[in-house]
Amino acid sequence: MFRPLLRAQLVTDITTAVLLGGLLTLLRASADLPSLWVVTVVGLSIALAIRRLSPGLSLALSWVIAVFEMVTMQVPDYSNALLAGVLFTTSAYGSKRVRIAGLVSAIGGSAVAAAYVGLYDHQRRSGIETASSPTLETLQVVLATFAGVLLLLLLPWLAGLVRRARRSASMSREAQLVAERDAARADRAVAVEQERVRIARDMHDIVAHSLAVVIAQADGARYAAKTDPAIADQALETISSTARSALGDVRELLGALRHEQGTAPTPEAADLEVLVAEMRAVGLDVRVDREGDPTGLPTTTQLAVYRIVQESLTNAWKHGESGTPVHTALTYRPDTVEITVVNRRADDGSSGPGTGHGLVGMRERVTMTGGSMTAGHRGDDFVVAVRMPAVPASGQFPRGRITQMEQERTR
Repeated sequence: MFRPLLRAQLVTDITTAVLLGGLLTLLRASADLPSLWVVTVVGLSIALAIRRLSPGLSLALSWVIAVFEMVTMQVPDYSNALLAGVLFTTSAYGSKRVRIAGLVSAIGGSAVAAAYVGLYDHQRRSGIETASSPTLETLQVVLATFAGVLLLLLLPWLAGLVRRARRSASMSREAQLVAERDAARADRAVAVEQERVRIARDMHDIVAHSLAVVIAQADGARYAAKTDPAIADQALETISSTARSALGDVRELLGALRHEQGTAPTPEAADLEVLVAEMRAVGLDVRVDREGDPTGLPTTTQLAVYRIVQESLTNAWKHGESGTPVHTALTYRPDTVEITVVNRRADDGSSGPGTGHGLVGMRERVTMTGGSMTAGHRGDDFVVAVRMPAVPASGQFPRGRITQMEQERTR
């Protein structure tokens, strides 16, 4: 029944009602009228004061005062203009039931007021001779009164509907702005997360491969130092060049992360020769079969090819059977690129150190290009098979394709 209002709003409504009621009291006190008009002015002022706090109660009180005014045979005057404020709030702030009651009151009240004035006018004309029929003249007064009161009550009610519609439109615009801000914030969060995952993926590919080469060369140099110092020096030189290259790539990644600019290391398909040479230097027997020309591929596709082969060879060196060949097949077609890496699993079933981030990173790269990947055991071998379009489908990671649960399962 009562609407929540700010204290300032309630004070404003009460102050306005008191001022208008006082003004009407001063105007009517100057006329020689019965004292019953005080009840009418006070009642209408109270209805005006609570119009926003309780539109329904205000409307009911207005009807009570109007009936009291007619029962006591008071002559309607300008104090009834306060009803316009009550009718305005019924449509602007009231519920659906109160709005309908306000509309019925505007039309029905006009009819009742016209009938009341018509009855009073007919009684006054009954003992007076007029040029025309008293009934006809009373009918004219009734119609004029109905039209005037209807304008007084219906127009504020319609204005309240307009006010309600504008308020609803404003709230809708605010809700839309809030939704747009939330969507933009979510998009920014997704973009930041994608960038963080990309940098983490590149960091893993660079560091994991470089450290694998460094560890292998360091172990070889330690044993070769006792028998062949030349081989030890060559291993140390490989360690030095690999570490420098990895340090440069990491610096580029950190610069892109810190300054939100720059580019991460982007090796191309042509750099696979250097990669294969590095892996052969650490003792991995890599055999590569190529078909097609990769020079026309976009940079993103060449980077994906390089990182997938790099991670596959690193995994083969860590987890594969030592001394067995690793077969790598690269097929470049006008519309697709196919990569297959097959290595023999270790006989004891043990695996080298790892966290599983490599396979997750490869799946993410393939997913971003719109391709597909399978990685798993096939008999005594471990096979990585990738098929992706030559031109990536999009540059963003599709939402929902690889969840945290799938990452843990891959690990």
